[in-house]
Amino acid sequence: MEGLKFLIVFVVLALASSFASASDPSPLQDFCVAIKETDGVFVNGKFCKDPQQVTEKDFFFSGLNVPRDTSSPVGSNVTAVNVAQIPGLNTLGISLARIDFAPYGGLNPPHTHPRATEILVVVEGTLYVGFVTSNLANGDNRLITKVLNPGDPFVFPVGLIHFQLNVGKTNAVALASLSSQNPGVITIANAVFGADPPINPNVLTKAFQVDKKVVDYLQKQFWTDNNN
Repeated sequence: MEGLKFLIVFVVLALASSFASASDPSPLQDFCVAIKETDGVFVNGKFCKDPQQVTEKDFFFSGLNVPRDTSSPVGSNVTAVNVAQIPGLNTLGISLARIDFAPYGGLNPPHTHPRATEILVVVEGTLYVGFVTSNLANGDNRLITKVLNPGDPFVFPVGLIHFQLNVGKTNAVALASLSSQNPGVITIANAVFGADPPINPNVLTKAFQVDKKVVDYLQKQFWTDNNN
């Protein structure tokens, strides 16, 4: 009998986990406008403003229509609109970003969002986009790509490495929606070669199968860029 009870509990837990949401938890109130609170217990999210003090400004962000400077080393500029910019997004499980790309190869480099699936739609220009799967049954990491034109959407599954490249002769603009109020971003090259403190070069030379001089050069470039 005890064995049967254990089996029933195991099955129930397995079924419950299969229905787990891939986005932030559902809110238990209309809204929870974030406030900057330093005195209290850390929570998975932010503390709430008194609903009686909430205004329309807590749900608004201005200027997403303004083109951004794309003169960065990679030729792109990401304008995030998450809970840090709109406090009213707290607990609502969604955020937004505008991505501007320079002509002839502006790149949003390979990166991941550890807490969000992303759906991107091209507003202007032509983008070559793609993501890499986790290891499949045969051990391969499959690359899935597509060239997008204005109005075309594309989905990047949660946690997978993905990128966007401007393959056109003009500026390109895309809007991305993400299934988290604070999706986070890990830009692969910056994280690996620009970690603070730096990752031991012996780890990277063996992982990338390159000479230590290459690792030293890359760490110098990215560590300097990330820690000016």
